[in-house]
Amino acid sequence: MTDKLEILKKIMPVAVLEAMSPATIQAVSQSVLVDGMVPLRCFPFRVGRQSRVKIIDGRVERIERVTSDSATPNNDLYLVDNGPQLNVSREHFQIEKEGDRFYLYDRNSDCGTFVEEKQVGGSNNEMTVEIKDGDVITVGTKQSPYIFRFVVLDGFELRLKK
Repeated sequence: MTDKLEILKKIMPVAVLEAMSPATIQAVSQSVLVDGMVPLRCFPFRVGRQSRVKIIDGRVERIERVTSDSATPNNDLYLVDNGPQLNVSREHFQIEKEGDRFYLYDRNSDCGTFVEEKQVGGSNNEMTVEIKDGDVITVGTKQSPYIFRFVVLDGFELRLKK
């Protein structure tokens, strides 16, 4: 039997994206959210717009993605952008882990991404920025309602009962 600590290490997130607005919570599939947070377990972690939607009674509704063993999704997290102006590109950004550091890479998104007050991608030529525990990530323009807080969990140890 596999060691229980090894199992725990595999399923525990390394970091989370904490939804910071009601629009962000609505944009994320409820099956992905854990108490308002998106767990990040493996890297790169890719984020983009959910393009499979339909309008029902004036609301944007997600259409479930049908996947097969041969189909690799473009994103690990799909956001439904239901604003009049799109903020989220189909392939928007990704988070990578290198050693004990994390980086946000723009994936040639139209609006870019703001980490704290710094724009990455979009009209800015800088496509990469290091992100740290507690950084606020705004997906799209500064006025975008899609806001996350990046929370690092890597390095914390759980105290196990003996």
